[in-house]
Amino acid sequence: MRFQLGLMAMAFAGAAFAADYKLTGENTKIEWTGTKKDGKHSGGFKKVTGTCTCDGDPTKAKLEVTIDTDSIYSDNDGLTAHLKNKDFFDVKTNPTAAFKATKLEKDGEKYKVTGDFTLCGKTKSISFPAVIAEKDGAMTLTAEFKINRNDYGMSYGAGKIDEEVALKVSVTAKK
Repeated sequence: MRFQLGLMAMAFAGAAFAADYKLTGENTKIEWTGTKKDGKHSGGFKKVTGTCTCDGDPTKAKLEVTIDTDSIYSDNDGLTAHLKNKDFFDVKTNPTAAFKATKLEKDGEKYKVTGDFTLCGKTKSISFPAVIAEKDGAMTLTAEFKINRNDYGMSYGAGKIDEEVALKVSVTAKK
């Protein structure tokens, strides 16, 4: 009985120390680079919301992010307008994109983050490497990976615009 009470107390104490970090466009940067034969364009999203619940062990973290697709920006105003129409994000029909982590596992010095990514109304499971840390009341996450835009119905410019888009994610959230 005493052992069971001790285990319950430890479980409760661990839950009591779990921290919720609020993700915003100020502390969460999601940037992209698209390439083509004669160059590249880069940009990102200004409006991001979400939460990350951590208890010191990233493999137990819960992570959810929502992106306001209309907040997309690029290095060219004309391109930004084009990205918002039906050829790409169709922001009127698909006002948000979302990621919900389903599994985080240690992978050497990094973590492998797996989750459901919804973009343009299509949901695919993706995995990517990330550096995750929780220290001194702050949670940081950095990741660089690629997605195939065709997986989400963005086939405009086939043969002229590369299928893979590089994503860079950087989070520094405080309690």
